Amino acid sequence: MAFYECVLIARQDISAAQAEALAEQFAQIIRDNGGQVTKTEHWGLKTLTYKIKKNRKGHYVLFNLDAPAAAVLEMERNMSINEDVLRYMSVRVDALDANPSAMMQSRGERGERGDRGDRGPRRFDDRGPRPPRRSEQAPAAEGEIA
Repeated sequence: MAFYECVLIARQDISAAQAEALAEQFAQIIRDNGGQVTKTEHWGLKTLTYKIKKNRKGHYVLFNLDAPAAAVLEMERNMSINEDVLRYMSVRVDALDANPSAMMQSRGERGERGDRGDRGPRRFDDRGPRPPRRSEQAPAAEGEIA
């Protein structure tokens, strides 16, 4: 059997519980066809870069699969039929990662940015004090347009 990663985007107007039930439905298709789902991650409701079928947001779900190609094709066929699925993408990978995906890691775990270091001072810190404001403009000479 081969390893696959599959991400699906479900419509925004279904609930989180319905999105999880939808993911379980597709996982069951994999199990029924002789494969196994090693990891399922629900990334939650996220904003899409552009509208897909008039939706601005979508529920994202990631599957790590150890399944034959026929099982993945059957799952993709069912995803294309289902009206709640906006998009899906399955990719064959060499090995499955047991760690949480980058989407599930908190910002603190990805690494702190630290101070500015060798990038120099902030843009507005090195200007010095502001010059005094003009109290009034110089009067225009006769015949000149102000």
